Amino acid sequence: MAEPEQLPAPEALLTAPGYVARRLHHAYTAAWQRYVDPVLTGPQFAVLTAVDAYPGVEQGSLARAVALDRSTMASIVKRLEDRGLIRRVTPPEDGRKRLLHLTDEGAEVLRAAYEKTRELDRLLMRDMAETDETTLLTRLNGIAEHWESLVED
Repeated sequence: MAEPEQLPAPEALLTAPGYVARRLHHAYTAAWQRYVDPVLTGPQFAVLTAVDAYPGVEQGSLARAVALDRSTMASIVKRLEDRGLIRRVTPPEDGRKRLLHLTDEGAEVLRAAYEKTRELDRLLMRDMAETDETTLLTRLNGIAEHWESLVED
């Protein structure tokens, strides 16, 4: 009978990319809830921002722009609509499409969250030189694109 594989030492896990990504995600989510909004999530903020930038955008095409799959996008849009932050309009020429628009309340929530989000960004990067920040964000975006490519359909 084969012997079971030896599990890695706990300190080896601390350098695993997935572990570090999970720590960053957890810390960012906690900071978002404390400094930005305990109800509005980061993905919801991204959707509101994109709808503000592209009023009347089609729901399906917006998902990729904000790095969400279609089912996640649909549930986020539903929650935002239920809160009265966006409205979905079905164009008469295509009953399958849903065009998204911010409501007045959605625009107000977005404005308040935007200022707090920029402040959180400053806190997160407080001790980093601007060139180091640019280099870090460029590398992280490259890693994100690579990881996303591993699961694209």
